[in-house]
Amino acid sequence: MSKFDVLCIGNAIVDIIARTDDAFLVKNVIIKGAMNLIDTTRAELLYDRMGPAIEMSGGSAGNTAAGVASLGGRAAYFGKVAADHLGRIFTHDIRAQGVVFDTRPLENGVPTARSMIFVTPDGERSMNTYLGACVELGPEDVESSKVAEAKVTYFEGYLWDPPRAKEAIRLSAKIAHEHGREVAMTLSDPFCVDRYRDEFLELMRSGTVDIVFANEAELKSLYQTESFEAGLEAIRQDCKLAAVTRSEKGSIIVSGDETVAVPAIELRELVDTTGAGDLYASGFLYGYTHGFSLEDSARLGSLTAGIVIQQMGPRPQSSLRDIAEQSGLLQMVEG
Repeated sequence: MSKFDVLCIGNAIVDIIARTDDAFLVKNVIIKGAMNLIDTTRAELLYDRMGPAIEMSGGSAGNTAAGVASLGGRAAYFGKVAADHLGRIFTHDIRAQGVVFDTRPLENGVPTARSMIFVTPDGERSMNTYLGACVELGPEDVESSKVAEAKVTYFEGYLWDPPRAKEAIRLSAKIAHEHGREVAMTLSDPFCVDRYRDEFLELMRSGTVDIVFANEAELKSLYQTESFEAGLEAIRQDCKLAAVTRSEKGSIIVSGDETVAVPAIELRELVDTTGAGDLYASGFLYGYTHGFSLEDSARLGSLTAGIVIQQMGPRPQSSLRDIAEQSGLLQMVEG
């Protein structure tokens, strides 16, 4: 028996989210739609220039864990915060979502990571991330029993930036596979893929990673192609299962010879795309770990992603399970 459906490993980051316009991005040399890594000085500068903001715990894999829990799944999380104010905000938020989080905080070191997210009127988000304490996650933070008891261990590609986190990921994958579990990753960002293309491909081709989540831009970056179809065929050969999101075009799942295309849900209003891919992964993984078909898992992913982009911030603000039940997606399979 498994104690957890999904164990997520990621950069524990507090999101500071503010609305702005494209002129602000240009003036402050912010790459629109990307995750820009920044140092302490730039973090302070951008924070001073921000307008009114919302502070909440975030981080890609943390968002996915919160989504799984909101669907009624059993989720756990590994991530490093400092023993400071933002660290306490992060810990309170993720536990309040129903996620098991016991990673020991960093004492007397750098502060908790934060990401200043600027949301433009088109809903696009541009992230400026100071990694702080989260780069201190290492193999000593891997709780072996939790990995062994999770159906899927999922980590974010962003974790490939801090070197000791790589050791933690490889150790977790080893433990997971020794216990007959699966390992999933999200490619996270095209710039992240550019930095670690060869290593990501090695993770997939060696079988260290079984399941890959990507969006269209990340897929093309991974295989250095302008052809979505070519990228899709390549990733089909390189991993057991791949889920590729395409914004308003929905998503495509490939596994062996199987190909499943699922549409996006209709939106009332696009508010903020922060967390869209993270919440897609939570819906898909909830379905996958509960025996749903690939199509039904992808439909649940489309629903959870569609819900989060109609609100500010990447964490569910209402019960995803209630919404999924109302939509018929859970009764259809679970009932």
